[in-house]
Amino acid sequence: MEKEQLQEFREQLEAMRGEIISDVEQTLTEMVSQHGNIPDPNDRATIESDREFELRLRSRERKLLNKIEAAIGRIDKGIYGICADCEEPIGMKRLQARPVASYCIDCKLEQERR
Repeated sequence: MEKEQLQEFREQLEAMRGEIISDVEQTLTEMVSQHGNIPDPNDRATIESDREFELRLRSRERKLLNKIEAAIGRIDKGIYGICADCEEPIGMKRLQARPVASYCIDCKLEQERR
């Protein structure tokens, strides 16, 4: 893969990382600022439901953040775009669609089948 392409993927991954970190900071700020006693049980249930949903989203984003960090690490090591299983190049379209991909489509399909 050419250096320009690697740099584009690095920038895309770093932008994704920045977005996730920004979202987490915003969520923390909102959760800290939400305080007080809410006497209406329906309002309290709605707020708790929204908070639980937000925490589930952040949990998924944390997993994505780990994958982003791993992809940036692969760029640094010079192995980005190489399948972790068969060691063949991962298709450019797959990387464009999912820049954190560490498996080629064939190996990923086989992994999911198992």
